[in-house]
Amino acid sequence: MDILEKKILKEVDQLRDEIIDFAYSLISQPSVLGQEASVLEKMEEKLSALSFHTVRVPIIPAELIKKQGFAPVPWSYEDRYNLVATCHSGGQGGRSALLNGHLDVVSPEPIHQWENHPFDPTIKGGWLYGRGSGDMKSGIAAMVYAVYAIRKAGFQFQGPVTIESVIEEECSGNGTLACFYAGYDADAVLIPEPFGPVILTHQVGVLWFKVTVQGIPAHVKETRAGVNAIEKCYDLIKALRALEAEMNQEIHPAFKHIEHPLNLNIGIISGGDWPSTVPAKAEFHGRISYYPGKTYQEVQQKMIQTIETASRNDAWLSQNPPIVEFYGFRSDGFSLDRNLPAFDVLERCHQELTGNKADEFIATCTTDLRVFNLFGKGQATCFGPIAKNIHGANECVNLDSVIQVAKTYALFLSRWCGIID
Repeated sequence: MDILEKKILKEVDQLRDEIIDFAYSLISQPSVLGQEASVLEKMEEKLSALSFHTVRVPIIPAELIKKQGFAPVPWSYEDRYNLVATCHSGGQGGRSALLNGHLDVVSPEPIHQWENHPFDPTIKGGWLYGRGSGDMKSGIAAMVYAVYAIRKAGFQFQGPVTIESVIEEECSGNGTLACFYAGYDADAVLIPEPFGPVILTHQVGVLWFKVTVQGIPAHVKETRAGVNAIEKCYDLIKALRALEAEMNQEIHPAFKHIEHPLNLNIGIISGGDWPSTVPAKAEFHGRISYYPGKTYQEVQQKMIQTIETASRNDAWLSQNPPIVEFYGFRSDGFSLDRNLPAFDVLERCHQELTGNKADEFIATCTTDLRVFNLFGKGQATCFGPIAKNIHGANECVNLDSVIQVAKTYALFLSRWCGIID
């Protein structure tokens, strides 16, 4: 490392408390689906305080409906937006970079399983606890201050750098998609997902669905006079489990060392309205993943066919077929070359800082990387802090790893984009 890079890294160390305080302020905002306004305000306040010019990027379904990757959803986008800040280059010859992070979080329920309130951040033994601490508000704090540290050290970028904070990563990906179609892309993209100091090269596709079943209501004194819609869901879920097993029989080279890489999850089930009435309606929602190279349309048809086949084997369902709907994630997977130029630079930065090579990461979940790698310039990966219990109770992130991410990002930006004083 040269003297300029060491100066930047020293700035990151001196900013440690500010980075953690910023993560605190983001985590304290309960930014579940549809309630992201307060965390976006905190984000905008911080970016403005650090002298970044921000732009609000709305999600407008009427404009995105015909775009590749858009996922229709049943909720509203009114008064909801993403926030973008761009550092324009002060010189020439540098490559562009984009740092992307999502501010939305999943529900913390059941709250009684948490040791502390999920939106009251707490530090214990070098770990910061709270919903979104790992996934991924601390990573956002790290990426913002990586850029700020370079500017605070007195340098300008030779290539443009974009900071992108988005919503809807946990359910549709439409936030990042809206930013992409608004013109935000770069030669290299980094997302600080809490997978640790890794380079993500392969990611599964993910599809969300909903199945609605009709029955016949009846008094429990003669339940056979009715048709129990909840119980009719059993065989449909069983059939989807068989499809999951079938899909896992296929071997994808990148995933062959992972046990059961493709996962079906039944995430919501509801039905009925009275304990003593045979339920006349039930529905279940779920998620299933699929390998890179398969398309959303292929898997969608498999899902429909599986439900239709199971229904034909049931006297009631064959005459009253379930309704299968698709909303939210319709996100294809991807595979990347481990040796892309941006990944080489990132790994060298990590190795010089830690003495270790970055592991390759094969993701059995989806991330907003898909937008950049499927539709953009295609050098996008995840490299983030170390976290535990994401989407679970007592989610936490290792604070030293957050600072390490900030240092790695700052070093990467100085080399990839170039700096001048």
